[in-house]
Amino acid sequence: MSEVVRYWEIDLVRGIAILMMILFHFLFDLSFFTIFPVNVSFGFWRYFAFATASLFLLVVGISLTISHARAASTISRTRLVLKFLYRGAGIFLCGLLVTLCTWLYLGEGFVVFGILHLIGVSVIISPFFFRLKKYTIAVGLLCIATGWFFSTITGPLWLLSLGIHPATFWSVDYEPIFPWFGMVLIGMGLGEFLYPGGVRTFSLPTLPQATTRLLAFPGQHSLLIYLIHQPIIILLLSALTGTKVL
Repeated sequence: MSEVVRYWEIDLVRGIAILMMILFHFLFDLSFFTIFPVNVSFGFWRYFAFATASLFLLVVGISLTISHARAASTISRTRLVLKFLYRGAGIFLCGLLVTLCTWLYLGEGFVVFGILHLIGVSVIISPFFFRLKKYTIAVGLLCIATGWFFSTITGPLWLLSLGIHPATFWSVDYEPIFPWFGMVLIGMGLGEFLYPGGVRTFSLPTLPQATTRLLAFPGQHSLLIYLIHQPIIILLLSALTGTKVL
């Protein structure tokens, strides 16, 4: 069996998104624990957070397209659906672990439906959209527009994952299906343009190997880094500032 080719540019972009996430969460923690007055809820840093999540989810969508194209020619549709079901369920379970940990640590404001929950659900339902090919971009834009509409209304807590929630709800990490699944769908559509059949169709400039390896490394281990980076940041802040954050 031939070795599966990893596209270094995807790992690199994912790695950049992970580093952006770590930077934002570091600043968020400085504000949350009143260590340094930085406003991450408005202005530049708020848009920086949106850009970070959007970039990461676009890469998720592109990667799903490549994975689907490679697997579709070797396994049955049933096994293909199960492949994404199991993968998505595993990521969603990691999201539930984040829910449990933040509930125990934070109480109010704990993560109910964060980015791992979203990615898990996105992977599970992605087989229903692969056949749309490039038209997933249009569906993604519709999903985003729906999310904007949902953000203007309130509703019961059980609609939380869709983007509808009580007016009093808040969470330190909240990425509902509408609008954020739209970014995954747009990524899937871009994947059809950039990697039709799972094959890169464009050329890339030659970059220093040390640089690409350094930036691609966090992209190759994104789930693990996501799970451990916040505890590490909190421990470092506690040790370096003497602030009681535990």
